[in-house]
Amino acid sequence: MEIPLLLGLLALVLLLLSFVMFRKARLKANAESVAERLMAGRRGEQTSLGMLDKSLLKADLQLSGISLMVLGFLFIGCILLLYVGWGAGMALGGGGGLLLLGRGYMAWRFRRRVVKMVAQLPAMLDHMIRSLKSGRTLGEALSLAAAATPDPLRHALGRSQRFIERGGSLEEAMEDFAEFYAQSEFRLLALAIRVNQKYGGNATEVLGNLISLIQERDKASRQLKAMTGETRVSALVLGGLPVTLAAYIFISSPDFLMGLWQDPSGKLILLTAFAFQVFGSLALWRMLRSI
Repeated sequence: MEIPLLLGLLALVLLLLSFVMFRKARLKANAESVAERLMAGRRGEQTSLGMLDKSLLKADLQLSGISLMVLGFLFIGCILLLYVGWGAGMALGGGGGLLLLGRGYMAWRFRRRVVKMVAQLPAMLDHMIRSLKSGRTLGEALSLAAAATPDPLRHALGRSQRFIERGGSLEEAMEDFAEFYAQSEFRLLALAIRVNQKYGGNATEVLGNLISLIQERDKASRQLKAMTGETRVSALVLGGLPVTLAAYIFISSPDFLMGLWQDPSGKLILLTAFAFQVFGSLALWRMLRSI
């Protein structure tokens, strides 16, 4: 291997090690300042996490420092293989593609987890109503309902429960929970708890109305998906047709695409087509998410 390539590899390894050490130091600093944050009583301090930590926590991915280091080495190895085989342009594109793939995987896990949590929310609220009718407080009802709820909702509420056990208020814990997962159902629950804690009122009636609202929204969402099924299939066909056609051409006559790739103008055409394909796929994905 060339000397510049070895120096670049060494620089990337040192950068990865520095990132892991910085992350460990930040986690240690956050752990040491827990008591100070609780005494200060400022709202939102329990969510002082880094961007990577938030993404991993939302996606329910528990990766240690060694695991992150291994993934970093694999990422660097893939980039070097692309650089040695196809040049700097392909290495840069491949690295960006791998990052987008990892980001998309975490977003997919997060959305799937939130859907399960919303589906489990009515049963948890019903458990809270029965606990309130038996004479328990709202905080006790929430704690018992969260303990009886299966994962992933129970695991997600664990942060809020630990915050309450360390001296935080129920209102702040639920507002942070709603903001962290950015779901309207959780925001409605946090709003109901905040109103009840500040002004009182019949909590069982509010929670019962919230259950009805969640169920009606779920029913309307299912009806909308059934009505827009043809549109979704059309978008999938439009997004997958160019890729399928390119794969068929490459399998049937690979010399055609390789000749284009070796020609400067042909390479520009292929890269432009790839960029348009990525842009079109993202546009179709955003359109599907909006319906």
